[in-house]
Amino acid sequence: MAAPAGFRRLRLLDARRESAAITSYFLEPVDPGGWAPFAPGQFLVFRLPDAASPGGWALRNYSISGPSDGRTYRISVKREPCARGADGAGLGSGHFHHRLRPGDEVWASAPRGEFVLDETSGRAVLLLSGGVGITPLLAMLHHLTERSDRPVHFVHACEDGRNHALADEVEALAAARAGISAHFVYRAPTAEDEARGRHVASGLVTRALLRSLLPLDDYDVYLCGPTPFMQAQYATLLGLGVRPERIATEFFGPASLLGAAPAPAPVAPAPVAPEPASAGEGPLVSFARSGGATVWREGAGSLLELAEGAGLSPAFSCRSGVCMTCSAALLSGEVEYTEEPLDEPAPGQVLLCCTRPRGDVTLDI
Repeated sequence: MAAPAGFRRLRLLDARRESAAITSYFLEPVDPGGWAPFAPGQFLVFRLPDAASPGGWALRNYSISGPSDGRTYRISVKREPCARGADGAGLGSGHFHHRLRPGDEVWASAPRGEFVLDETSGRAVLLLSGGVGITPLLAMLHHLTERSDRPVHFVHACEDGRNHALADEVEALAAARAGISAHFVYRAPTAEDEARGRHVASGLVTRALLRSLLPLDDYDVYLCGPTPFMQAQYATLLGLGVRPERIATEFFGPASLLGAAPAPAPVAPAPVAPEPASAGEGPLVSFARSGGATVWREGAGSLLELAEGAGLSPAFSCRSGVCMTCSAALLSGEVEYTEEPLDEPAPGQVLLCCTRPRGDVTLDI
């Protein structure tokens, strides 16, 4: 079988149960020299068979959860419930948990994603995760333990000890050098959990708890977990005085706006008033369907960000050139990709999330 564009084969070497719902998978490239380096926090995109999807396949993203060894990747996958399939598991997690065996192969992309450590900073680091959101932060913890002397506070929340994945590994890393602390919060600890005393608090991660655990208020924060957890912790961090630009986030689940109020009933956006471009100011981006236009200037980001800033709401999901949700027709002009998409969009289409204009353009949005 010819390799799909942007993918290569990885072979499963081993699988290891980490908790009641999460299993780690160790993968290596089939082709010699096929290993690509990654930044802690990045993910792999897997192309998995799915007869019900167009083309017979679907894409799933899984964060790399282990350290960089120059040979393998580790991902840690939570078994998600889903109505589809006899095993009752979600498509992506079901493929790994129920069908993949050592020696089997899967198609995967090179590492991708912008949720990575800022290695130019010398500030203390707060790694704050909920549930399976621990995975990219554990890769960051490995890196910070082995290659940095920055103070690190690792705070992880989950249901109970039975659902606490990778706890021994986190504790070993925290003990490996001075300046690293690990704190666990169980929402509903069992009697066995209470007897063991591994968690520092029961219930939710609260403002009072974070204040008691964190000696400073100047951190680079990396936040990952289910959407409700992310929204609550983002608001808590702001309340503690952490500046928004110091909070990096990665969502597991539906895309959402952090700190947003409940959404009102959908309202058609008002037409965007054309903004004339001065000489040397930047290309004009016109929105054919909404009847407006705006100037793209250096630093404006992607065409998706430009459209959102102009009051439009194009569909999106991954914001990284993977899912194709933001595909839109390019009616005139040319664009350039700031990040190569996994697959070429259909002829005449562009991916708004990873393109910017080369000159004046017109989009069908």
